[in-house]
Amino acid sequence: MTSTATASAPAGVDRDDLEARVKSMYREVAETPEADFHFEMGRALAERLGYDPAALDRIPAAAIDSFAGVGHFLDLAAIRPGETVLDLGSGSGMDSLLAALATGPAGRVLGLDMTEAQRDKASRLAGEAGVEHVEFHPGYIEAPPFPDASVDVVISNGVINLSADKPRVFAEAARVLKPGGRLALADIVTESPLPESVSCNATLWAACIGGASQEDDYRAAIEAAGLSIRTFREHPEYRFLTESARGACERWGVKSISLLAIKA
Repeated sequence: MTSTATASAPAGVDRDDLEARVKSMYREVAETPEADFHFEMGRALAERLGYDPAALDRIPAAAIDSFAGVGHFLDLAAIRPGETVLDLGSGSGMDSLLAALATGPAGRVLGLDMTEAQRDKASRLAGEAGVEHVEFHPGYIEAPPFPDASVDVVISNGVINLSADKPRVFAEAARVLKPGGRLALADIVTESPLPESVSCNATLWAACIGGASQEDDYRAAIEAAGLSIRTFREHPEYRFLTESARGACERWGVKSISLLAIKA
């Protein structure tokens, strides 16, 4: 969420309120992962989505406790030693730390998140684990503060649906990627367009539902940014927890997906 978001978001969305709610929710995710949320969290979720238990054993458990992703995509990313990886909406750092395992110390992982509590936790855990080639930056996924063509892989998990300007997110991902670079992500999309009663509800945006794009629009925004989708898959094993969230899933086809796209 950014104050510079364009009219791609519904006019009824109060962007300042939305940003405040998202920051509040994900501060709680970082600080009290045992609290009740619309969504699952933690290691059991990560393993059910397809994360390698052996890899999870190699990173701090506290990062996994605050994992609130919606799918698994690291197999699609195929991160190689020495590469530079940008994690959009890096949260408490689970995906960033796993990416750091794949890049090795010759590589570099850049986490980007607007929530201070998430960055602080991720940075602390990386330091305690002695992982020196991952760093966490403040900022918005609509405006990553990194040079053009400086990144081999962009990753993101369950975050782009929270943005009020998804086309800009994809355009910026394409900007920072090197030619031939990969975008690998998991996110929430819908089969049917959401009504304004949902898409203008800041609470449902913060819960990863209200801001979800219709699948065809989501794919079109990626292609418009100059990225070619190579793999697109659904994650039926992901589920929301509350009755209101499950109702939205059933009525409008809210679902988890992951994908791989390549920059020409």
